[in-house]
Amino acid sequence: MAFTAISNRFAEPMTRLIDELRKLPGIGTKSAQRLAFHVLRSSDEDARALSAAILTLREKLRLCSICNNITDVDPCSYCTSPTRNQRLICVIEEPTNIATIEKTRSYGGVYHVLHGTLSPVNGVGPEHLRIANLLTRLAEADEVILATSPTTEGEATAGYLAQEIRKVKPDLKVTRIATGVPAGSDIEYADEVTMARAMEGRREF
Repeated sequence: MAFTAISNRFAEPMTRLIDELRKLPGIGTKSAQRLAFHVLRSSDEDARALSAAILTLREKLRLCSICNNITDVDPCSYCTSPTRNQRLICVIEEPTNIATIEKTRSYGGVYHVLHGTLSPVNGVGPEHLRIANLLTRLAEADEVILATSPTTEGEATAGYLAQEIRKVKPDLKVTRIATGVPAGSDIEYADEVTMARAMEGRREF
């Protein structure tokens, strides 16, 4: 109701933009209004550039058919790199986690992106995650690192994956990142030193 009262003060195009901006994560009504007015004050060239960037993002980017990373070429650069260890797979929750691990400059394997974690409370089950193509990659793997965040959901996801992996390849080495990442936190926000220690200190799972 409060938003309706506020939005009625603006012309329909402004109200529409504010409403769309509010759908972005972490953007409330006040922030959406500030962004909308920033766009309004921008030059036509800047507004067109923003619009074109968003459309290009939607048109050009896709998920890698091997690891599910967001990419403009398929397979992605990690999966096709001759300098990376293709037999070492690090399983992460979101594409943004890759940047955190790459900052450590100590990991030379490849990735597998789940695009979420198990969360029964929110109705997210195994069928909602990108697990199937991980299991097909196990034949060529020597180790799988479960690098989901040390949250309740992340730990549950790691436990489930370990069970599923062992059903497919019982002798495969499965490890879990160490507790260098504080319990209950998201690895996306871990600094490179903490993340490096977590990777180096990984344990058999």
